[in-house]
Amino acid sequence: MTTPNPYAPLLEEIPVERREVGVLGGDTAYWVYGPADAAVTIVAVHGFRGEHHGLEPVVAHLPAVRVISPDLPGFGETAPVPRRRHDLGLYAEWLREFATAVAPGAVILGHSFGSIVVAAAVAGGFETPQVILVNPIGAPALEGPRGVLTRLAVFYYWAGARLPKRLGDALLRNGLIVRVMSVSMAKTKDPGIRRFVHDQHDTYFSRFADRDVLHDAFLASVSNDVRAFAPRIAQPTLLVAAQRDDITPIEAERRLATMFPDAQLVEIPDVGHLIHYETPAAAAGAITRFVGPSAADTR
Repeated sequence: MTTPNPYAPLLEEIPVERREVGVLGGDTAYWVYGPADAAVTIVAVHGFRGEHHGLEPVVAHLPAVRVISPDLPGFGETAPVPRRRHDLGLYAEWLREFATAVAPGAVILGHSFGSIVVAAAVAGGFETPQVILVNPIGAPALEGPRGVLTRLAVFYYWAGARLPKRLGDALLRNGLIVRVMSVSMAKTKDPGIRRFVHDQHDTYFSRFADRDVLHDAFLASVSNDVRAFAPRIAQPTLLVAAQRDDITPIEAERRLATMFPDAQLVEIPDVGHLIHYETPAAAAGAITRFVGPSAADTR
């Protein structure tokens, strides 16, 4: 039985086109949503183990914005970058080249691990008028409220990379473990949205290319955070944070906001690390106010 997507009616009204572009010696798959003549274009970078589908609920609430949403190298429909380790440096380099190729001058948005990739790219000199970070990783993951679980995750990804290939791959794609991850992150009490969240993770959380890329990306996600880059990001920055985030506590997000030269923090209550699934309308509202009235819904 297919789990209903509560955001499908809105999303179906938005035009979308799949495209590919050559980046760093490989092809990056990406999707273009919204009107071609939109006043605002946003390049949206998804989080760890995700792919472009994860940000569609937010896109559904931004009908007047042109959103370009790629699959990160090694995830979804984008193959790994040939002969490269998939560390943060690689992902930041990839983002700079990708965004320059398909949408120069666009606003840059990153969710979760994508917030680190975006922050590293912009701090490294990538030019963009505005920066948006949703569920930003504003503190070391190993020190968060669920630091013990994060350490278990370190062992999990290490074991998946070290076991014989067939066993390691089966462990990393294990449906029960994926469901445990999903349940641990979901905060909504709405049963329909909970089912949708779990279905999204069941469907897309294991669409990684191979265990080596997954291990590299995991290490990049837990070994870095946005704080290291914040002081070097001069552009106006929007942080959309969750008051119940188990990965970065809201107190850490408030401290993070003070580290940017020009940042504003929007806090969303009663949600954790899944703003993009559970409260996409609130996130889209904050984004619309930030980028300007030209991004408002014109339907």
